[in-house]
This record gives sequence, structure tokens and C-alpha cells, in this order.
Amino acid sequence: MAEIVLRDVQKSYTQEVRVIHGVSVTIADGEFIVIVGPSGCGKSTLLRMIAGLETITAGEISIAGRVVNEVEPKDRNIAMVFQNYALYPHMTVYENMSYGLRIRRLAPAEIRERVERAAKILELGQFLERKPRELSGGQRQRVAMGRAIVREPAAFLFDEPLSNLDAKLRVQMRLEIQKLHRRLATTSIFVTHDQVEAMTLADRMIVMNAGVAEQVGRPIDVYDDPASLFVAGFIGSPAMNFLSGKRAGDDIELAGGVRVALPAELRAVAPEAVMVGVRPEHLVAQGTGPAFRFTVEMVEALGADALVHGPFGAGTLIARLEGHTSARVGDTLERHAIPGRLYFFDGASGRRLRPARP
Repeated sequence: MAEIVLRDVQKSYTQEVRVIHGVSVTIADGEFIVIVGPSGCGKSTLLRMIAGLETITAGEISIAGRVVNEVEPKDRNIAMVFQNYALYPHMTVYENMSYGLRIRRLAPAEIRERVERAAKILELGQFLERKPRELSGGQRQRVAMGRAIVREPAAFLFDEPLSNLDAKLRVQMRLEIQKLHRRLATTSIFVTHDQVEAMTLADRMIVMNAGVAEQVGRPIDVYDDPASLFVAGFIGSPAMNFLSGKRAGDDIELAGGVRVALPAELRAVAPEAVMVGVRPEHLVAQGTGPAFRFTVEMVEALGADALVHGPFGAGTLIARLEGHTSARVGDTLERHAIPGRLYFFDGASGRRLRPARP
């Protein structure tokens, strides 16, 4: 196991094309970090730089106290699990899992011990003599993970390993990965574009946006206390509602004449243009918070609850209703924001408004 430290890591392909803009983070020994963000945000590039598959333009990466900027991937003592299982089709499960150890010329007895131990952890013992074509997608992914485990690396790097699986199997494999991490307690970095995977797997997450680490923190902290419009909109399903407003004294005036009181601690820092955010589950039928009236345009009945959509101002408002709802398209609904559950962002920069430091 190992601590991994990134210090102002940057990646540029040309002077004009910069893809990673100075990421700094310390990943503790045994921690499970998830790098999450939309396609093209730089998350896989960052992982590949840690693995040594991409050179870094500036900054420093250290693994277990050793700077590895110029160290070859094979000498970094890491193991990588890819989106593509990359199994040898002509080899059995045992041969696939043991191949790397045989290349390193480990003793046959040690190879068998490591493979059998990993197979037991992953419940693959009965499949060791099968070929990949005889396995399901989930079983093949477990073989790919087993191939990484037998190396006994300092860290595991996962590059969207669940993307090729169906929805039900993805949930199952998330549980498998959680159990695996509890058993091995090996430092792990997991890349995904799926914010549900990030929320359920991570000890901490790194939310990437256009090559910048927008926020680093525990999933629940990132959800409850987003640092920017991007983070607030990306983390959470359905996404947070954003309402464009303007200062009106100590209030923010929204569409339809709705006024939202600006918290006292933000009055000195709030600009003229302010975005107000509220999550769908924080819009309730009754309350003392500001009221939002809208006409139902769509109802998503999800079973345990329902999502109702309706136009508000220049955008759409989404509210989550618990249980079975009688709301129908064309109905007019009034929902109240829970006091203290409104978020305020700078309308120009998108950064969360924070009280001025003394």
C-alpha cells in the first residue's frame, strides 16, 4: 500500500492545448479516491499520468514517498484495471491471472498461491479452467481485477471498469469492488463519469471540469456543500435547479416576482447577478420558505417517488414528490423551498458565494 501525492500536475500537448491545469491532491494510504467528471474533462488522462502511461508536462507525482515522474509504468508498483477486460481469449482464467507473474519469473508454487487466494476473494475458484468466452461480463471483469490483485501492488488504478456492463450488473460489481477494498485496504483510484458510482464508492472524490479539480472531498460533503455551479449541477440525480436572479436590496429577485432573502453573511459579497440553486428534494408542499408556482409539463413516476417538471422563468423546475402522486400534466403546483437549503452562486464566475473572511 502507498500514499500517492500529486503536486501541481499539468499536462499540455501544445502551448495552446492544455488538458490538465495544475492538480494537487494527497491520497492517503489505503484510501479509495474516485475521479469523476463528464467526458473530456481530463480524468482518464490524470489517471494515466499516475500510471506512467502519459508523461506529465509539469508538476510532481510521488508513490510511497518516491517521485515517479521518470519511472517506467512497470516499475511504479501499481496495477491497472481497464474499461476493456483485455483478457487473452486463448488462455484459461488461471493462465490470464497468472500471466504477469510468470513473466516476472516467480516460483510456480507462489504463483498458484497468489492466484488461488485472489480467486477465493473474487469467488472465481470454479472458473479457473474456463476460457473468457465461457464467462459472463461480470465474471470477466472480476478476472481482470484478479489479474491486478495477484500482483499485490501498492495501488490499484481503475479506468471506468464498469462502463461495459448493464445497469443491474454495474450495481453488483460496485458491491464487489467495495467488498474487495474492505478486504485488501489497498490505495485505489477509480475513474468514472457516473456520479452515482462516485457517490457510492468513494472515501473522497475529485470532481474534474475541463482539466481543473473543481472540488475534492467526501461524497456527502460535495453533495451538501458544492463549491461551484458545475459541481452542484453534476453531483446529484436529478440535478440541482438553478434560477437566475438579480439583487434587490437584501433579496434576490427571481422570475415571476419571487423574492428570496439573501443570507446576512452573504450581503457584502453578493454581486448584482446571482444564481440561486435548490435541489428537487428540497422543494416541499408546505413550508415557510419562498414559494414556486409552476405548471406541470412532465411527470416521471419512479415508484417510491416521482419527479415533476415544469417551466419556471427561462428554465425548467424539477421537484421530487414522495410516494405515488396525483399530479398530472397541466396541473399547477406550488412548492416551498426548505429554509437553509438554498444555494447562492456568483452569476458570472459560477463560484459559490461564501462569507467574507475577517
